[in-house]
Amino acid sequence: MLLFFTIMLTMFIAEMGDKTQLLMIAMMSRFKMRDILIGSAVSILALNAMAVCLGALISQFIPTWLIKIIAALAFFYFAWSTMQQEDDSDEGSGKGGSRFPILTVFGTFFLAELGDKTQLTAITFAANEGIQHAVIVWLACSIGLFAADLIGMLVGYLLKSKTPDGFINKLAFLVFAVFGFTTMADGAGLLLADDTLKWVIAGGVALIFIIVCVATRIHNRR
Repeated sequence: MLLFFTIMLTMFIAEMGDKTQLLMIAMMSRFKMRDILIGSAVSILALNAMAVCLGALISQFIPTWLIKIIAALAFFYFAWSTMQQEDDSDEGSGKGGSRFPILTVFGTFFLAELGDKTQLTAITFAANEGIQHAVIVWLACSIGLFAADLIGMLVGYLLKSKTPDGFINKLAFLVFAVFGFTTMADGAGLLLADDTLKWVIAGGVALIFIIVCVATRIHNRR
């Protein structure tokens, strides 16, 4: 029992202030709380199962730089689609929602956490405790991670209900765009091992993203 609570508290602390907490706040602008709860919970269970059972093998099959770049593109896409949702809401068209919200939340959360420090923490605990404690490590890591991200979701819910219309959408756009930029820089840095060039590449991708957003906004206003 002590092992369970030790691991759970460690994961909770490790996740506090992490990007996925902010991601939960941003997701409140696009999805229902039920969809976020289900999607993130399933993603957390799957991620920690991978960390406990296959974590040591993941890096051999999927390069970390590729995971980061895919996640960055996903963040940019969600920033763009959040802007689209705000425009559609202003025009009363009712468009902009996802057809598969739970799957979308699952995929986004999965990519954001894959290779993150919390997964490395889970891998470390699993390696130290051995196969006999694999289930305890999995459950403790999952509960600790979900509890921390639940705080982010509740903050997002409060912001959505207490702030002016459109504020949470603008905040979500900013969060997704910043994550896209920094994650792209991380991926480029891992691929090229050049601290200067990674920012150049991330800046170039961000510039393309800005141009696409401006063009989309002009098109929507016509």
